[in-house]
Amino acid sequence: MESGGIALPGSTAYPALVSVAQTGARRERAAGGLTLARLPSILLRLEGAAVFGASIALYIHLDFSALAFVLLALAPDLSMLGWLAGPRVGAATYDAVHTEVLPIVIATLGVLTGASVLTEVGLIWLAHIGFDRMIGAGLKYPTRFNDTHLDRV
Repeated sequence: MESGGIALPGSTAYPALVSVAQTGARRERAAGGLTLARLPSILLRLEGAAVFGASIALYIHLDFSALAFVLLALAPDLSMLGWLAGPRVGAATYDAVHTEVLPIVIATLGVLTGASVLTEVGLIWLAHIGFDRMIGAGLKYPTRFNDTHLDRV
């Protein structure tokens, strides 16, 4: 429903306004300039770089195994197998594994309990997520694999 010319979510005008905004953002990206429309994506990528760098620094500082890091660094991407069951399941499994909540909880439990393997796994997992965000691989929408909260990959 609209009130005073303002489109509210759920109104028939709202999808059109979103489409216009998305088209404008695409046009700005195509122009290649740094614009306010791109700033959130840039900030999220920088945040990913910070998470990646901090995770690696802590991992090295704690003298954890380089071999374990190499072997486990891509393990979270096994969640992409969910896409074999369709985009809805694929997005749900991928997003569940690619949010920072679980690795932070696991690493924190490792620190608090002295279980270094939990800290190690949590830091590897966080490094993976940070790297993904840094390169623009965000959480997935159940439309297409390339549709992410960071925009199109």
